[in-house]
Amino acid sequence: MILAGDIGGTSTRLAAYEPVGGQLRAVIEKTYRSTQYPSLNDIVAKFLGEHSLVVQLACCGIAGPVIDNSVKATNLAWFIEGASLASQFGLDSFLLINDLEANAWGVPALLPADLVTLNAGDPRSCGNAAVVAAGTGLGEAGLYWDGKRHRPFACEGGHADFAPRNETEIELLRYLMRKFGRVSYERVVSGMGLSNIHEFLCQAPGRRELPEILAALAAPDADVAALISQAALDQRSPVCVEALDMMVSIYGAEAGNAALKFMAHGGLYIGGGIAPKIITKLRDGSFLRAYLDKGRMGRIVAAMPVHVIINPNTALLGAARCAIQHASHEV
Repeated sequence: MILAGDIGGTSTRLAAYEPVGGQLRAVIEKTYRSTQYPSLNDIVAKFLGEHSLVVQLACCGIAGPVIDNSVKATNLAWFIEGASLASQFGLDSFLLINDLEANAWGVPALLPADLVTLNAGDPRSCGNAAVVAAGTGLGEAGLYWDGKRHRPFACEGGHADFAPRNETEIELLRYLMRKFGRVSYERVVSGMGLSNIHEFLCQAPGRRELPEILAALAAPDADVAALISQAALDQRSPVCVEALDMMVSIYGAEAGNAALKFMAHGGLYIGGGIAPKIITKLRDGSFLRAYLDKGRMGRIVAAMPVHVIINPNTALLGAARCAIQHASHEV
């Protein structure tokens, strides 16, 4: 039995898999609210105890930089140690990897039905690939093509400096610099990013948010990003529409940046929790226009396929695949 995890600032998802005929079969999957638990150890103990599971391999993808099999979660007050987890649950090892690396491990297991294509690119393309994923934060990872298969690796590209492309985005940067000091792409392309953009637009001259929208956003348990997104998709608020438009355009621009940095001829994959919820917006052309707007490099990114991942279990599948590969020393 393989324990796989996808640990984010909002939710922790755990699943148990069994290898069957060369495929991974999910035995049980459960989602926990991360902030309701003092540690990942507590969630794993609850999950295994509730379902009387005995596992031989374990791997979790976590939103944060993993160093020496330990990580301080980026958007969560946890310090997670693989050695501590292995000791508590009687395993030889408990592998920790970056959450986007887990997504990258899952990409080769995806089927055509798990993807929505935004840019077909050149069907003859082959080479490196990349994943860019906006959710609670913004994550990125690469897949190096060694001539035979893709080898995933982590990075922290979502924390690179935000580069505005027009006067409105320059004003957005100035606004966020006053608020945060340094401004990364995560501050504008993520759930928190959408909230930041909406806040910026609400204080801009000539814009006024609807009272009912402001009241909903001010509720103690409000999912601010989800409310803004839905109001935009439903065309209920011009300010929300503008906020989502701006975030999607910046998302496309950063996806193009990642495509160039990784030379992702093998494909650029848009992951995370936000993309499937706003798929109609991603398909309206604004994302792709920003992605392709790379000047002399425009023809390069145009040849790279761009797919949105709509399978919510990609990171879990990837973590399980990574555990198997490491156990067999085929990494």
